[in-house]
Amino acid sequence: MPRPTTRKLKTKTPATVAAPVPSGQIWLHELNSKIFGNTRLVRVWLPSDYDGWGEKHYPVLYLNDGQNLFDPATAFAGVHWQAGETATRLIGAQKIPPLIIVGIDNTKARLNEYIPYKSSQPRVLHAKGKCYPEFLQREVMPLIEDRYSVSRGPQNTGLGGSSLGGLIALYTHLAAPGVFGRLLIESPSLFVAKGKILEECSRSRIWPERTYLGMGTRETGNEEKDENIVAGIRELEGILRAAGLNDQRLQVRIDEGAAHNESAWAARFPQALEFLYSERDKD
Repeated sequence: MPRPTTRKLKTKTPATVAAPVPSGQIWLHELNSKIFGNTRLVRVWLPSDYDGWGEKHYPVLYLNDGQNLFDPATAFAGVHWQAGETATRLIGAQKIPPLIIVGIDNTKARLNEYIPYKSSQPRVLHAKGKCYPEFLQREVMPLIEDRYSVSRGPQNTGLGGSSLGGLIALYTHLAAPGVFGRLLIESPSLFVAKGKILEECSRSRIWPERTYLGMGTRETGNEEKDENIVAGIRELEGILRAAGLNDQRLQVRIDEGAAHNESAWAARFPQALEFLYSERDKD
């Protein structure tokens, strides 16, 4: 596949780097955050039919821990989500519409940025996670919307992540209800700050149009801890059901024997992506 050129962009402002990938095309942007006072890469995967000069606009999915999504060379332990390959396959099968996937890299301050509460396990005394919703809305989303042909509105905008990245995605929805209409939560660290996120979820009555929850039964390898982790995701499911989310709006997958790693999240990503962005049962 030929490497993309700047004519693919909506504006004349080029990305930092155009990187070759097996499916679609990817652009890397260096984002200097005033909110966090640091710099990170934002990875933008575009479907093969993307043409920023045309009239077509695309839904977008923002995912945390962007290093782990598209390339094994940058992914933790050399295992990536195969996000581009999965999206290409589902688009080709007409199971989802063409969409843009944005990977937001983490930084050395990942714990602080992804945890919104003071926590003893893991130990975080200066949590900055409460700034993350503002970071997304004031810095990341404007970057994408200024440069790419993005369909706006919650029905076209998703957010997700795994582990602490799933925790902060869930918190971001609570802090900014109505911004994201698609929520992908994988193996979320619900135990942080003694489960405070679950307390906050129980008070919320505004939820995305579609939410996907994924979890394995061997997340830690410790039987007692794993039972508690699964119980936590079941409690979250109960909260969402009580808030009125039926099977068209909520999908929960608990994989027997699956661990807490990129391989497990990659394996569940096709189902999650299809559920969140398929047009079946669309009003």
